[in-house]
Amino acid sequence: MASNLGELLLREKLITAEQLKDALGYERKNKVSTSSALVALGYISEEEMAQALSRQMGYPYIDLSQFEVYPDVINLIPADIAKKNMIMPIHRIRSFLTMAMVDPTDLDIIENVRFRTSLSIQPVIASESGITDAINKYYGSSDALKVKEIINEIEQAEDGSVNVIEEQEEEYSIEELVHSTEEAPVITLVNTIFVDAVKKGASDVHFEAYEKSFRVRYRIDGILHEMMDLAMKFKNPVISRVKILSNLDIAEKRLPQDGRLKMRVKLGEDQRKEVDMRISSVPTIFGEKIVSRILDRENLQLDLSKLGFEKQTLDIFQEAIKRPWGIILVTGPTGSGKTNTLYSAISNLNSQEKNIMTAEDPVEFYMAGINQVHIREEIGLNFSSALRSFLRQDPDIMLIGEMRDYETVDIAIKAALTGHLVFSTVHTNDAASTIVRLINMNVEPFLIADSLALVVAQRLIRRLCKKCKEEQKLSPEALVDIGFSPEEAKEVKVFKAVGCGRCNDTGYKGRVGLFEVMEIEDEMKTLILSKALPAEIKKIAMKKGMLSLRGSGLCKIKEGVTTIEEVLRETIRDSEVEV
Repeated sequence: MASNLGELLLREKLITAEQLKDALGYERKNKVSTSSALVALGYISEEEMAQALSRQMGYPYIDLSQFEVYPDVINLIPADIAKKNMIMPIHRIRSFLTMAMVDPTDLDIIENVRFRTSLSIQPVIASESGITDAINKYYGSSDALKVKEIINEIEQAEDGSVNVIEEQEEEYSIEELVHSTEEAPVITLVNTIFVDAVKKGASDVHFEAYEKSFRVRYRIDGILHEMMDLAMKFKNPVISRVKILSNLDIAEKRLPQDGRLKMRVKLGEDQRKEVDMRISSVPTIFGEKIVSRILDRENLQLDLSKLGFEKQTLDIFQEAIKRPWGIILVTGPTGSGKTNTLYSAISNLNSQEKNIMTAEDPVEFYMAGINQVHIREEIGLNFSSALRSFLRQDPDIMLIGEMRDYETVDIAIKAALTGHLVFSTVHTNDAASTIVRLINMNVEPFLIADSLALVVAQRLIRRLCKKCKEEQKLSPEALVDIGFSPEEAKEVKVFKAVGCGRCNDTGYKGRVGLFEVMEIEDEMKTLILSKALPAEIKKIAMKKGMLSLRGSGLCKIKEGVTTIEEVLRETIRDSEVEV
């Protein structure tokens, strides 16, 4: 039926005879459809093709992202048939099935679906990318489909491809456990889950055991999504397989364990990606919970200008990291992007003239030209001992993964006061609270005032998907309530998340930082010496022009980068400040 499509496009004068000949040759060589060949060669766009087919054949052209398809309709056509033929079932009324197609001239496909479903087929036209997005949305990605097939294979096996381990702790057999993890379906299932997670851009994979279920979730753009709910028979083999891969003791189920593994993931025909994974096992009342942290170097953004700093805060931050000495602290909860910010800073400073040393627990990414030390508490190598050793190594710049205790802070302050630039992190809610946190660790206020140069508080919020975001109409009063001025509320454009195939139907794609950068200048030092409260410190800092976390979020809303919901989720409104 390919020639019908080609002749139709020729009549529309959208392609030439020579271009059609090239496309047919490309089709045979690459085993793709005529429509895919024409688009791949750049002779016609998907939109132009769909509109031409609609005009010539009288079939309506539809935007699949605007349709909601029910499961009973999806189940009429298997996923492999939909993907192979680029078709998507849309709607069923009695004996009629409305089906979206790229090429409605292909009568073989229509006849095949009619035979499979025993329904009369009513074709409509959609673009190839639209159908691909819909297939991924309703059927799942190819890796997710592979997982389902593996699960079905295991569950339908008469002799049971997986050995079920008894729940009673004293009755399980190590030999049986090891044997169950070496069976092909379990190996393929675990590998496919990890590959699917990497392809989806997940930062973590959670394997969670409950009383009557075994759940797998991915954290994508900071939000957990349930990907599958497995039968209990999968629990022990899957958890044991992950533990074996990361060199953990599968016989030890009572104590937490930490491990690491490296995976090479095939993304396409000639594209591969290597990722590190940090594995953490924790015993729960219903079995072990495993969390795999995916460390993808390609997701490490080392360009300071792309992290999300507003121009005024970026200028202050870049000026501070060029100082010859002092302490620069980055604060925020776990998973707020502190490590990325620190890596970006020291990468910016990395040169042959600088001796840069880091103490990390653990080292997340390896960076050329920087001496990185992995903290190992079990042998006495902690932050304070590593920092003490660094001072004997003639460092220019030091990075301490976290300031957890007085001893570490004390050594860092002494290093800063003797000509070293020190970077580190602290867990506090905002920049002003960091001062009080240090004082609570029994550090003298005068030492804080003399050594501290800058405090950065940060959070990560999700970016709106550029493809499907839509403008949202809100009253000026609502906008003022979240922090906009009355003047801004009258002019600002606000967008909302919608969802499409590109963003896994979430409305968001990627993340960006919110930053609160507080300089420690003379007036701030006076406040530190007087042990001022965080609210007073923040008030003075904002009077001097500091942009708060909420203020940074409002800037992102104005720029159309994110939604109001994301900013409200991660920040609180600032108290009224007289500026």
